[in-house]
Amino acid sequence: MALSLLVVSISFYLKEYISPDSDLYATLSLVSVAGVVVMVIAFSLGLGAMSWIIMSEILPINIKGLAGSFAILANWFFSWLVTLTANLLLDWSSGGTFTIYTATCVFTAGFVAIWVPETKGKTLEEIQQFFR
Repeated sequence: MALSLLVVSISFYLKEYISPDSDLYATLSLVSVAGVVVMVIAFSLGLGAMSWIIMSEILPINIKGLAGSFAILANWFFSWLVTLTANLLLDWSSGGTFTIYTATCVFTAGFVAIWVPETKGKTLEEIQQFFR
């Protein structure tokens, strides 16, 4: 996701310095669209499913309903926030907008790598021990 968003941001930055009549401008436009498509695919296969997977594997049964509701509320809240601010940010700077999104993806990948435990082959008790 971060790499595709970085490609999009670089293409937007480069388009500011190129004549709209040039072939390179049209190519950069296609690169931008391709980068967004790759990001959407990567999000759907990875980060988009993260909250659903974490809920089912990490949460104890006695709080799964409440905590799952909170996780989904947070997921939809941040989706709404991105949708709300996207046009404002794009009016400010297209390249800057996708640079912010790239930095957010990098931060999220680091957070997941540090704080989200590996659950493959572990029991619920072993996973819960990680948080104690």
